[in-house]
Amino acid sequence: MRLDPFYLIIDSADWIERLVPLGVRLVQLRIKDKRETLLRQEIRRSKSVCLAHGCRLILNDYWRLAIDEGCDFIHLGQDDLAMADLNAIRRAGMKLGVSTHDVSELKIALAAEPDYIALGPVWPTILKEMKWQPQGIDRIADWKRRIGALPLVAIGGISAEKAPLVLAQGADSAAVVTDITLHQTPEARTRQWLAATARWRTPPATP
Repeated sequence: MRLDPFYLIIDSADWIERLVPLGVRLVQLRIKDKRETLLRQEIRRSKSVCLAHGCRLILNDYWRLAIDEGCDFIHLGQDDLAMADLNAIRRAGMKLGVSTHDVSELKIALAAEPDYIALGPVWPTILKEMKWQPQGIDRIADWKRRIGALPLVAIGGISAEKAPLVLAQGADSAAVVTDITLHQTPEARTRQWLAATARWRTPPATP
């Protein structure tokens, strides 16, 4: 499986409707603390936009809703992974991404036979408080050696300027939240991300 090098993570269908049409090809819908009815509405709106624009949608955490709503892809953190019914997820035909922060979590994640592994935080992040220190860019190459052909997503403190650094170290995709959502002009920043990751999106032409 191949992931787009630009992995946008946002918390609403409004954001998806706003940014996906710009050319985003990989997006995670990460919503916390909403009622199920509202969650279903957000998922359905997001699916509709992504389908219309050829964008892969990944739902964070809510694996039961993902099955009910016919989603193709789910992302789970370590706590959610421990409680998830992986057999039900696979029976539904969904692909699975898993977060990791250290070697013990990587071992747990690999046992779940995921479709990609996420490593973070690469740099300090303001998204949420974490007990892990920043991994540093060298950890990306190490993680990639450990997981082999499995796609690797780098996350945490990545900007459009830093995205090429993590991709050059072996990450298959660079994930971003606040560098876009807190930017003064999110649309312009999204275009900068698309430009910064373009060389990893399209293989160079054969001479």
